[in-house]
Amino acid sequence: MYRIDIMTLFPDVVGDMLCESVLGRGQERGYIRVECHQIRDYTVNKQKQVDDYPYGGGRGAVMQADPLFRCWEHICQEAGERVHTIYMSPAGKTFTQSDARRLKDDYQRLILVCGHYEGIDERFIEECVDEEISLGDFVMTGGEIPAMAVADAVCRLVPGVLSDPSCYENESHWNGMLEAPQYSRPEVWHGRAVPPILLSGNHAKVDQWRRKQSILRTRQRRPDLYDKLDLSSKEDQTLLKELEEEGGLR
Repeated sequence: MYRIDIMTLFPDVVGDMLCESVLGRGQERGYIRVECHQIRDYTVNKQKQVDDYPYGGGRGAVMQADPLFRCWEHICQEAGERVHTIYMSPAGKTFTQSDARRLKDDYQRLILVCGHYEGIDERFIEECVDEEISLGDFVMTGGEIPAMAVADAVCRLVPGVLSDPSCYENESHWNGMLEAPQYSRPEVWHGRAVPPILLSGNHAKVDQWRRKQSILRTRQRRPDLYDKLDLSSKEDQTLLKELEEEGGLR
């Protein structure tokens, strides 16, 4: 079983969200487990205070190291070992699909730490955090949404959570490309028809079309990803020639 422990000030909100839909079924079937821990439960004062004014002045408050450490220590003691710990931080490395695969493959258990206010005491980070992860170049009011995003991205890769590996292996970012457009019924909607090739029943041609559209979409929307692609195969060179003739690479 793959397990993720989330340290947060809002365990009910986070836990409820991760118990729905695909991840909820994955937990029911015993493939994954997501456990939320209320950081306030690990304070030593009656007020359950977890923050204080920052040294050096400045606006806002900083989450104190001790409640965080007590919560983290409890999880590690329960696990019987130090658990790989990630702090959800705007100063962290931007999270990618390759990170989701790495975290799923390299670890059987993770701790995700959700900060609030002006952040958390640096000393806790130095002592307990193994890596910092960000969702992008922006700041949120807390780490809960990023933690849920990371937990979702990692857990859906655990065998058994999705019905088949093809459910994620053909998606955007799995192989460095964006996914081709998808269509469902009806065949014509608001005057827009499904591409005829998808109705042909020729699976080889459909796969070829999807690969072609994936190349085109990646080039148009994410040139940074496109520049890293290896399109040297004979098949891809043929698709590139077709796209050039169609004007798609202009």
